[in-house]
Amino acid sequence: MKASDAQAYIGRWQAVAELKQQEQQTVSLAQNWQRLNAIKQRASRLDIARQDDDGEMDIFLLWAKLRAEYVSN
Repeated sequence: MKASDAQAYIGRWQAVAELKQQEQQTVSLAQNWQRLNAIKQRASRLDIARQDDDGEMDIFLLWAKLRAEYVSN
C-alpha cells in the first residue's frame, strides 16, 4: 500500500466521522420539544415545580422561534 493510498483511506474515515458528528448535532426542534415536554410531564406527575420562575421558558421559546426562522431561511 502506498503512502498516498493510506492517507486517502484515513481521509475517508475522517470524513465519515465528521458526518456522524454532524448528524448527532442536528437534532430537530421537534425532537428537542418532545424531550422537554416529556421532562415537564414527568415533573408534573412527581409534583415537582420551580418556585421562582424567572421567565426561562419565555427565553427558551424566543430562542426556538429565532432558530426556526434561521433554519427556514
